[in-house]
Amino acid sequence: MTDQIPRYTLDGVTDAEVSVHPFSTQDGLGLNLTRFRRAECDDVVLLVHGLTSSSDLFIMPEQRNLVSYLLDNGFTDVWALDFRMSNRFPYDCETHRYTLDDIADWDHPAAVRELRRHIGDRRVHVVAHCLGSLSFMMSLFGGRLPDIASVTCNSVALTPRVPAWSRLKLRYGPPLFEYLFGISFLDPRFSRSPRLTRDWALGHLVSLAHRECDVSACHMLSFMWGSGHPAMYEHDNLLPVTHERMADLCSACGLYYDRHIAKMVRAGHAVKYDPGDRRHRDLPDDYLANAAKVTTPILLLTGDRNRVFTDSNIVCHEVLSKITPDRNELEVLPGYGHLDPIIGKDAHVDVFPRICHFLKRQAV
Repeated sequence: MTDQIPRYTLDGVTDAEVSVHPFSTQDGLGLNLTRFRRAECDDVVLLVHGLTSSSDLFIMPEQRNLVSYLLDNGFTDVWALDFRMSNRFPYDCETHRYTLDDIADWDHPAAVRELRRHIGDRRVHVVAHCLGSLSFMMSLFGGRLPDIASVTCNSVALTPRVPAWSRLKLRYGPPLFEYLFGISFLDPRFSRSPRLTRDWALGHLVSLAHRECDVSACHMLSFMWGSGHPAMYEHDNLLPVTHERMADLCSACGLYYDRHIAKMVRAGHAVKYDPGDRRHRDLPDDYLANAAKVTTPILLLTGDRNRVFTDSNIVCHEVLSKITPDRNELEVLPGYGHLDPIIGKDAHVDVFPRICHFLKRQAV
């Protein structure tokens, strides 16, 4: 069934002019923005994916996707970013030592500069997911992104919290896999590797612990992210075809980012990975240090069954409300987990209207 939907297809968005806008980062990576335009619009929306995924999350052809929903509801100029975490690029399957500071300092500012080159000084609203949300908020609160009209963060923002099992994986997983097993990235397709290889063995070992479905990629994604059966979403919230092609939507990822997330989890909020790294000397060591200066309205979304970042956005709302009262909003989504607020079959009914309502209130 998954062969019916090609990877990296744009077929999920109709009646829009589509254009691709490449740009580069300070450290020499080529990234992309994809524009979906129906008409001129004073309020432009930028969509940002998370780790292991890509802009494909927002343009899925099997259902009413977020790009089409926004286009149909008055936001007729929508852009989707593919930054260095995107599975449309090879970067996450290469040996690297990237941190979220690299993304906050280099990817998001470069993306917004390229965006501004085409749209001028029109209002920019951002809807971001997972580590795309966390890194974008780091860039915003680090003073690297002026003039953002609003930000909507799904699952996590500036106070990452994870289940106990995830804390163990974050702390011990990277050195265990990199130095003991010689594995520098994890791939939901590991069970398709040649028989008796390390990757094949890991994929099948993980599946032994996951009897909730028969999709091995779903099992690996639960192992890679969060704690649960499954961890990333509620099965009932996905169409069968979406569930079967999860390895296309959420692909391989390197392990080094886990070290930075682990440090933030221990600290209780977003912090710089290496305060001595002079490449990022303009970023704060503590990303909440200048929170009182940030005037951008923020909507924090989280499913009440979030088994990846648990109550991270609930805590973030509490923290930010003490610093900047009445500037930030929280929406808890009943029956949803981590990723299904974006890719769920009924997200256009349960979630997207909440996002759109927030955007329209900021479009003044």
